Amino acid sequence: MKTLRLRLTTSVLETDPALLRAAAILRSGGLVAFPTETVYGLGANALDPAALEKIFAAKQRPHWDPVIVHVASEAEARLHTSEWPPSASLLAAAFWPGPLTMLLPRAASIPDLCTAGREKVGLRMPSHPVALALIRAAGVPIAAPSANRFGHTSPTSAAHVLADLDGRIDAILDAGSCSVGLESTVLDPTTDPPIIYRPGGVTPEQLRRLLGTVAVAERKISDELPPESLESPGLGIRHYAPRARLILVESQDELNAELNQLLSREMPARDAPPRDPILHRVGLLLPDGWVAPPTGVTVLPWGSWSQPESLARDLYLQLRALDDLGVEIIVCPLPPANGIGLAIRDRLRKAAS
Repeated sequence: MKTLRLRLTTSVLETDPALLRAAAILRSGGLVAFPTETVYGLGANALDPAALEKIFAAKQRPHWDPVIVHVASEAEARLHTSEWPPSASLLAAAFWPGPLTMLLPRAASIPDLCTAGREKVGLRMPSHPVALALIRAAGVPIAAPSANRFGHTSPTSAAHVLADLDGRIDAILDAGSCSVGLESTVLDPTTDPPIIYRPGGVTPEQLRRLLGTVAVAERKISDELPPESLESPGLGIRHYAPRARLILVESQDELNAELNQLLSREMPARDAPPRDPILHRVGLLLPDGWVAPPTGVTVLPWGSWSQPESLARDLYLQLRALDDLGVEIIVCPLPPANGIGLAIRDRLRKAAS
């Protein structure tokens, strides 16, 4: 299969040839990667089980992992639920379009493949104008997990998608980089209290200001968890992971101790011919104000704890960049667990599991 790279050529999205071509591929049962404000999604007609099956094959995704359905309006979302609670209207008014996925009782129109047989479907209205225009042009809701191989670092650019899925999907609609950089928040508003199963671009603080008490699901990341028990995408072990081994630290002292230990021993090459045993085998995502050793480590700047949105936007970009540089181990500090920092910590911990 040849993957088409479709680039927008006009300012009027509704009539852009690339977007219309992508919509036609979706209507005919094909796969199209497309940008959202969070990450690039791998889209298929959410109402077509045969098209959905292609998502799982292309990503090598297990069927127990549900996918999120993207819609272009609240009215469209209501069509695919059997129950729409008042809290869903409040949430849609406050955070749609945007990086919030709501788990709601599904209507009969939603195939089992979307929900992995569960009774609730994840619904989201993205804010990226290209994503919204594509859904409207296709005329169907679009099921779309992240456009990468299962478990790998999520893509925030068309180049990232092609690195994982070139030749495995029909097309990619290239519209530049994603602005949020982390997957959506997944919230079940039907429980008491509402439960966040995956933190993301809409923070717990924002949700609590609207709904009052909101719980954050605490799940131990373990091979022993039966996958059928996972309520949301992204809850399984080892998601979002670079090829390199990922080590997390909480403080400058932990960083110093970890780097001293790593640089004191020889590490085998992953897939390169023999070379200097230590130099450039260790990569480091370095926040502002943190100090790296003078030699022996490939350092990429990450940003400031005081600007967590920029940390989120650049996280997958920098992890992929270190992978491309061929490092064996990546050391990464964990940001404070407030705001979108909670989502960053969630992704890093799953990537390091």
